Amino acid sequence: MANRTFPDMPADPSGQEDGTPAAAPGVLVHTRAERYLATQHWLLSTLPDYGRDRARMEWQEHGITLLPLGTLFAAIRLPGPLVQAVSASTTPADVDAMLGEALQGGPVICDRHRQRYYALVPASVPRTWQQAIEDWRAAGVAVFGRGTHLGVPWPNANQKRSDLESYWSVPMDSPAMLCAPLRVARLIADGHRQLLAQTADQDAADHAAACLAPVTGLRHDARQ
Repeated sequence: MANRTFPDMPADPSGQEDGTPAAAPGVLVHTRAERYLATQHWLLSTLPDYGRDRARMEWQEHGITLLPLGTLFAAIRLPGPLVQAVSASTTPADVDAMLGEALQGGPVICDRHRQRYYALVPASVPRTWQQAIEDWRAAGVAVFGRGTHLGVPWPNANQKRSDLESYWSVPMDSPAMLCAPLRVARLIADGHRQLLAQTADQDAADHAAACLAPVTGLRHDARQ
């Protein structure tokens, strides 16, 4: 991994400089059941009317459906090792707890088989964070917006559902509640620093081991 650090992050164009989850204007809902139904409806509103029944069926049968990005939200893909480096753990429950705290409850999807995490952010991020997105490539981070799709688990799929390929590492608590881009940027920078430090420590350990290794391979034809 290249020894590269990220420049200072720009002011959050979404206006979320305090790092709280970004919320679009809408009607507040209170009970858990109401929030679940409202979140489901909001996610499905990314599709035309004729596609929503199909998506509901796919949620019921497969636990996941493809939704278009770039209208209501975008997604930042985070490599598993980067996220685990911040968590200092590979245990899913520990990683999920760290993400919930670091992103202040902003929603994150985990693709457990590919070891990737997708932080859902405002749809404007691919356009307004272009320089940061270019810098993030060094950490293996990618951003997806208009013209792409994301496999989105049904709203109540959690880590306990081991039969599902993807689940909500951090659930979407209410419709339109998204991750604050600035908090995601800080998480990426922290994970990248941790990975660079781990690589440096491993290189130092390998060098020390090589210096202590016994000398072998003496030539048999060496003069006495």
